[in-house]
Amino acid sequence: MRPLLHWWVELSLRHSHRLIYISPLIIACRLSMRSLVAQISIHKLEVFCLVVELGSFSRAAERLGIAQPVVSAHVKALSDKFGASLTGRMGRKIVLTEEGQRVYGWAREMVSRTREMEREMAEFQRGFVGKATVGASMTIGSYVLPGLISQFHTTYPKGEISVRIATPGSVTDAVHIGDCDFAFTILDPRHVTTGLEIKKIMDERLILVTSDRSNIAGESFDKAKLSGMPFITAQSGTPRREIEEHCLAAHGVQRRHIAMEFGHAESIKQAVRAGAGAAFLFQSSVRDELASGSLRVLATPGMTLLVPVYLVRRRGKQLSHFQISLAETLSQGLKAQEAPRSALAMEGA
Repeated sequence: MRPLLHWWVELSLRHSHRLIYISPLIIACRLSMRSLVAQISIHKLEVFCLVVELGSFSRAAERLGIAQPVVSAHVKALSDKFGASLTGRMGRKIVLTEEGQRVYGWAREMVSRTREMEREMAEFQRGFVGKATVGASMTIGSYVLPGLISQFHTTYPKGEISVRIATPGSVTDAVHIGDCDFAFTILDPRHVTTGLEIKKIMDERLILVTSDRSNIAGESFDKAKLSGMPFITAQSGTPRREIEEHCLAAHGVQRRHIAMEFGHAESIKQAVRAGAGAAFLFQSSVRDELASGSLRVLATPGMTLLVPVYLVRRRGKQLSHFQISLAETLSQGLKAQEAPRSALAMEGA
């Protein structure tokens, strides 16, 4: 038998009645690529992706709990396999070369699909009726989804649902890499959503509240009064703060007095309850306090601060029947809560 490279492969297309000739060089390249891919472990791809996403070998090593030289060795091994440098440096930050950008896109897709398959097979082997991992931004995940998911669980008592609560950026990243099946989240105005399907579900309303013990006088506040009010808000530079500032800027409000900053909505709420100042909070996070009277709404005539809530999923991902049912049920539940919250805000306006 003659060597493979001496052969021409002939393929017949039934409908066009034409012949296509494939060069033996192309065949050899494809076989070589298959061999190369087979030698690359998913773990190496995970390490490489984490280095890219964190922009640092040391931070990736810390996140993974391994030594930095091991991380460097994994990335170097990938570079050697592809015969090209994948990373470079811009100051202290790791950046991708042109070849590295292409490998990263492929690697991230491979890692995402692998994680999804592992979860699906684990579900099958353990006999679950269904399993889903839902991502959520902090307020939605802390105050809205628990009740809706509990109701859904009565219909699917053998199903398993995990909720991952994090910042909007972390939530969408988790959806992208396959750690979450879908997510309900607000989005930073600057957020990059490449590769994701984004569907608006509802508008969450930010309302101005203060404590029943607060010395803030008055029930209604115009733009001038708002600017000088002592505010409690999220930390500067966080998505939550950026969204709030974006909404206020649209109404021409620039706050001059930020009394305190906290990293979580619950901390902001507790500081307000203690009488430290006022805060713009999502209605869903203060429903119980408004009902008990420990917090009161301060009206802001002419200002309506609405923040869209989105259903986010990775483009091309196939959801199971259980996951589809959960996503639809939660979407309907969120929409149903929008009207009552809007009515509550109008009462305090």
